[in-house]
Amino acid sequence: MTIDWNNFTPGMSLAGGLLIGLASVMFLLFNGRIAGISGVVGGLLKPTRGDMAWRIAFVAGLVISPLVFAFAAPLPEVRIEASYPVLLIAGLLVGIGTRFGSGCTSGHGVCGLSRRSPRSLVATVSFMFAGFVTVYIVRHLIG
Repeated sequence: MTIDWNNFTPGMSLAGGLLIGLASVMFLLFNGRIAGISGVVGGLLKPTRGDMAWRIAFVAGLVISPLVFAFAAPLPEVRIEASYPVLLIAGLLVGIGTRFGSGCTSGHGVCGLSRRSPRSLVATVSFMFAGFVTVYIVRHLIG
C-alpha cells in the first residue's frame, strides 16, 4: 500500500470529521434525533405529518454543502472506476444492508458509537468487516 502524499490532507480530514461530529451532536441536542442518513431519507419515503420539513432541509443541506465548500476551496476531482450497473447494484446492496442493520454507518458509526451503544458497535464492526472482505474479493480475487 502506498500513500499519495500529494493528495494527503490530514488537516482537511480532521476538520471534516470535527464538523460531522459537531453537526451530529447539535442535531441530537436540538432535535432529539440521530443523524443517520438512512433514517432521514427513509422518513421521506414514508412521510409522517409534521415530519417532512426538517428531513427535506437535512437532505438539501447534504446536496448544497459541496457547492458552499466550493467557494472556500476547489472541489476535489471525483473519479469513479466502476460502471453504472455496478454502482446501481452497490447502491441497492447498501440500501438493503441499512434496512437489515437498522441503520447506516452515520447512524451507528458516528452517533451510536459516541453513545456507547453495544448494538451500534456490532453494526459498525460488521459494516467495516464486510467492506474489508468486499474490497479484498473485488481487488484480489476477481479483478
